This record gives sequence, C-alpha cells and structure tokens, in this order.
Amino acid sequence: MSLDNAYDPIDETRAPIVEHLRELRDRLVRAALALFIGIVVGMVFAKPFLELLISPLQGVTQLQLLKPTENIITYFKAALILGAILAAPFIIYQIIAFIVPGLTKKEKRMLYIVLPMAAVLFATGVAFSALIVLPFTLRYLQTFLTDLFKAEYSVGYYMSFVANFVLWVGIAFELPLVIALLARLGVVTPNQLYSTWRYAIVVVAILAAVITPTPDPFTMSVVMVPLLGLYALGLLMARFAYRPRERSAAKSKG
Repeated sequence: MSLDNAYDPIDETRAPIVEHLRELRDRLVRAALALFIGIVVGMVFAKPFLELLISPLQGVTQLQLLKPTENIITYFKAALILGAILAAPFIIYQIIAFIVPGLTKKEKRMLYIVLPMAAVLFATGVAFSALIVLPFTLRYLQTFLTDLFKAEYSVGYYMSFVANFVLWVGIAFELPLVIALLARLGVVTPNQLYSTWRYAIVVVAILAAVITPTPDPFTMSVVMVPLLGLYALGLLMARFAYRPRERSAAKSKG
C-alpha cells in the first residue's frame, strides 16, 4: 500500500481548524476595515465632537496642553470614539457570526434589527452623558471650594475623564437589550422581572452611583431616571423576546 493512500486522521482534524482560522482571519479583517472606515468618517466630525465635550468649560477655565503632541492625540482619540460607535453594529455582527455559525435567515434578520438598535442606544447614552450629565457634573465640581482652588485641567486628563464617563453611560444604555437577551435565552421570565422590580430599582441605583463621577445624589438621580425608563423598556422587550427553556430543549430533541 502506498503512502499516498494511507489514512491520516490528523489531516481530517486539521482541515476544520484551518477553515476556522481562515474564517476568523476574514472576519477580523472585515471588522478592522469597518473600524478604519468609521475612524475616517469620525475624523470629519472629531473637532465638533471635541467642541461639544469641552463646551461646559467655556467661560470658566481653559484646558492646558502639557505635551507637544497632546492635541493631535486627543483629536485621534475623538475620531476613534466616533469610529467605534459607527462600526459597532458591523463588528458585533462579525463576532456573533463567528461564535454562532449557521445562523438561520430569521436569526440574521433579527440581528439586522438588534445590532443597529444597540448602536442607537449606545450613541443615545453618549449624547445624554455629554449634553446633560456632563455639564451638570462640571458645574457642580467648578463651584466646589472655588475660594481655595483654581480649576485648571490638562487636556489629556480631562479627555480621559470624559471618555470613561460617556463610555460607561453608553454601555449602561444597553440595558434593555441585555434584559431581552436574557429572556430570549430563558434565563429569566417576564413574570420574574415584574415581580423583582423593587430589587431592580436598587441595582439601577447602585449602577448609577458607580457610573457618576461625583458622589452627590443629584447627579446620580440624573443618570438613574433614564436607566429606570430603559429598564421598563427592557421589560416590554422581554415579553416579546421570551422563549422558555423547555420549548427550546424539546425542539432540539425533535
């Protein structure tokens, strides 16, 4: 018997691995390309975005550049944030398509609805934090002990402070989709969500306290109120998305 016709079990197991690696490479390239395109678009709106973020400081204090390249780095950070928001639906789709192969047409249609909704919720959270919560917080910080200290912020520190704040608020605004996903997987039921609303208020209050950069209850309340509204939206979405575990298991056995 020739060696060419010999049975090699290693080759059979190696082929699927190679195919998965190729698919991973292709999806990473697509995700990187989407992020690059998003950054290019974000560069167009980076300056207005920066003007929006520093607008609460106008007339009160001026940001200082402590490094020669800090202005350029800050500009590209703003473009990166905008690009990530624009490319997020496509990147998340590539991740889900790789982790869960063989999606049905119905599941793909659902993703086409859910992923843009996730991007809209994230962008809404960023806009809410930048336009409402951030000015409110900075006004409070700039009036605290002003007789002892003069407020002068560096660009790098201020942008890191703002970026972390708006990022976590944007993530918190994904709350309705998280609730709907848990209901879809059968982890929680709509009745359980309705019966535990008191505990949900406590959890939302803790989340708002962690997100807000100041310990005062006023800023926490500004963040907490829309989160409670998003939780109510999540309850409504959970009622439509819920799928019992028993039914899913029965279908898989059939």
